[in-house]
Amino acid sequence: MSILYNTDKTLRERVSDCLEDDFKHNAIRTAQEVFYVKRGELVEEMGDGWQQLRLHSMEVRNHVTENLDYYVKQFATNAEANGCVMHYAPTGDDALWEVLDIFEKHGATYAVKSKSMMTEEVGLNEVLENAGIKITETDCAENILQTAESKPSHIVVPALHFNRDAIADIYREKRGYTGSSVPEEITHFLRKILRDEFMEAEVGIRGCNFAVASTGSVTLVTNEGNGRMVDSFPKVQIVFVGIDRIIPDLEALDTMLALLPRSAVGAKMTAYFSLDSGPRGAGEVDGPEEVHIILMDNGRHTLANSEFKDMLRCMRCGACLNICPVYRHITGHGYGSIYPGPMGIVLTAGLAGYDQIDTMAFACSLCGACAEHCPVGIPIHDLIRQHRMNIVEQGKNHAVEVPIFKGLELFWSNKPIYLAAMKAGRPVMKAIARGEDALDENSVWIPVVKGWTSTRDFDVLSETRFRTWFKEHKKEQAKNGKGGEQ
Repeated sequence: MSILYNTDKTLRERVSDCLEDDFKHNAIRTAQEVFYVKRGELVEEMGDGWQQLRLHSMEVRNHVTENLDYYVKQFATNAEANGCVMHYAPTGDDALWEVLDIFEKHGATYAVKSKSMMTEEVGLNEVLENAGIKITETDCAENILQTAESKPSHIVVPALHFNRDAIADIYREKRGYTGSSVPEEITHFLRKILRDEFMEAEVGIRGCNFAVASTGSVTLVTNEGNGRMVDSFPKVQIVFVGIDRIIPDLEALDTMLALLPRSAVGAKMTAYFSLDSGPRGAGEVDGPEEVHIILMDNGRHTLANSEFKDMLRCMRCGACLNICPVYRHITGHGYGSIYPGPMGIVLTAGLAGYDQIDTMAFACSLCGACAEHCPVGIPIHDLIRQHRMNIVEQGKNHAVEVPIFKGLELFWSNKPIYLAAMKAGRPVMKAIARGEDALDENSVWIPVVKGWTSTRDFDVLSETRFRTWFKEHKKEQAKNGKGGEQ
């Protein structure tokens, strides 16, 4: 499973690198503030309707999770009736083999692709390229990432970590671009070079925002026209559908589409919405001749039968990233997963396993803002906390933590030891602080403590314990006849 990348570095090392990138921080801060304000205005405009939509979406998504096998079968049956070829992929590797078989059957060597997190999850691009198949990302941001050989830093705005000058330089170096860094000029250049590639591609590959069980239809929500080009020009179309993308009917789809764009980018609707129900029919002039649907599990059933089943409600809107204070500071690349931010912590831990995620589950303040912001009411911070508890209970936390916390338990539960430590603590801390009232960056040589003092001060212990001060204070009050006053 390629959900993780840059695993040659620890989380701490990745975060340290990201903290030094001021541009990333500024870009993320700006995006968060813009999305937050725009979303807030639309939510306020809807009044009570927003919460009603949220509650309805939760009921719909929970119902599908509780009856997942039924809806998977219903969707597959109806999609086949529409003329689609179904491929069932229990794992990511199974999905990749199915895709390679399709290319081999058609002798295809070139494909165009629209943005898809499912294909990122299984590392499709790398596998196809290693097999000698050329694949071109046609979404503007994804094409930037592919050209720059970079990874996404956000679910909705994947190239957020590049500014216009960097993007222009990338295309100058890799694609012969000669224009300025004006976004419109770069976009026109990209449109021009992609047009021929759409016409020449033998296969189109795309993801799916929602799969409608009652009609066997797949949907695609985009802000660019590339998605429709991908699913209409090539003769063969491959659609990646996660089983957690399935919804019961078109009425449920209406609810989801009222929530998704508002939560993702603060817009009432997207520029393009496609609802596809099979290959080109008799007498139709466009559309693919063959449609292959890769129906992927890849750990979803495991989540559905665990304490993390609420995560299957996630619609990948990125709203939790747009409000998260930790994501703002460590940026998407700090997590080392294609799924960053709060939702990424829950999904990555659930899909990749605790042995693979380093300390990612602890990159969260548990402030709960993500849960309040989530359009489908996922208690994300509670799920992250549950992952932490599981990690500790399974003994997968850092080996040094166990004796440390055992020592703290003894320290806090034994009054004589506590008092002795407090008495000795002040002069020791005072000495380390060189007579000052706080430990600062000069104390970063101290293990554990440096995690705090490298960026902020740590006050030394007071000369007087609060209990001692309070006892003397009460005596003084009694002496002055004020014992009954509060």
